[in-house]
Amino acid sequence: MKAFCALLLLFLPALSFCQDGMSAHYKVYNTAKKAPATLDDVINDMAKADVLFFGEEHNDSTGHYLENMLFKKLVEKYPAKAALSMEMFQTDCQTVVNEYLAGFIREKNLITEGRAWNNYKDYRPMVEVAKENHLQVIAANAPTRYTNMVTRGGLAELQKLDATAKNWLPPLPIDTATGAYYEKFVNIMGGHSAIGPMKVYQSQNLWDATMGYSIAKFYNAHKGFKIFQVNGGFHSEEKLGTVAQLQKYAPGVKVINIQAYADDSFSNPDWSKFAKLGDYIILTDPKLAKTF
Repeated sequence: MKAFCALLLLFLPALSFCQDGMSAHYKVYNTAKKAPATLDDVINDMAKADVLFFGEEHNDSTGHYLENMLFKKLVEKYPAKAALSMEMFQTDCQTVVNEYLAGFIREKNLITEGRAWNNYKDYRPMVEVAKENHLQVIAANAPTRYTNMVTRGGLAELQKLDATAKNWLPPLPIDTATGAYYEKFVNIMGGHSAIGPMKVYQSQNLWDATMGYSIAKFYNAHKGFKIFQVNGGFHSEEKLGTVAQLQKYAPGVKVINIQAYADDSFSNPDWSKFAKLGDYIILTDPKLAKTF
């Protein structure tokens, strides 16, 4: 027993370093309380919400670490009552995702036939958590061929699709959001002249509407579940975009949104700069290596 205790004491500093190593590279802030927060605070807030959005920067290594941590914590708190929803898989690949989760097919088939993103390794830990716990993963995004179709010809082009194709999309017609979201889109694209025809923005709306509708379908069929949605930050900033579309399809849904940024102000952030963007803001250390 003494030898075991001595060995434990020897390794405690290393264990402590491993547990605290990443904590130095991210900061969590509650915008309503105007105060620092923890990942556990976020999970505890899910007692009064249905969907937790994580708006990421796709190549942020710390952001991906935190996504996995949050999903694991959500699963621990709500065993058998959690689900993962992802921008990174498209609706017409849902069967492939389901087959992988059930153990019917190999991971290489999930990656190729499920058209996984090139940086799938960043999302793999969450999918594996879902698989190990027999939880559902929602392939939420619109098939790329249809967003491309809208970019070329506008939303009206979707009416030409057959019934099978339309089942992979939200109910048609899809509204084009106006107001704040449109102005944000124009700004990020570099101005009205840079985006050209309205069709580019219409394809963005298809993207958002499909993700929102995918989440809403699951939410309406699985009352009491907690859904963790992962998408690029622009889709959920200020609860516009995908969040607004979700609330249109499921008016009673309650949402918490996290917005994560690898920001140059990390060492001394001005939190007021981020106050309107999310319920929680996570800043990550921009000095850490990106995943691509």
